[in-house]
Amino acid sequence: QVQLVQSGGGLVQAGGSLRLSCAASGRDFGDYTMAWLRQAPGKEREFVAAINRSGRSTYYSDSVKGRFTISRINTSNMVYLQMNNLKPEDTAVYYCAARYGSNWSDRPVDYDYRGQGSQVTVSS
Repeated sequence: QVQLVQSGGGLVQAGGSLRLSCAASGRDFGDYTMAWLRQAPGKEREFVAAINRSGRSTYYSDSVKGRFTISRINTSNMVYLQMNNLKPEDTAVYYCAARYGSNWSDRPVDYDYRGQGSQVTVSS
């Protein structure tokens, strides 16, 4: 099992940047594929980005590709989401998520563990 605690988020103007952090506790963090998901008001939860267990491979939704960067430091049990050139449509609650094993997924339901959520609000 893994527990995820998030930090970061907040209010930023369009074009600005924010970084989200996720601290994982529990055993064998390196055995988990990690991801960020988000849910905007009135919408379903959606996939944002994922990173494989070693950190060498990353995957992004088309809506954030080129603007967001996911990274991880396995020795510190940390995952990050750097968000640049933010747009109002990025406004959502963002969740750190974990899935045991090496297979990444763009389906939020495939991730077994989630953090508490971080509000990101982008004003125009």
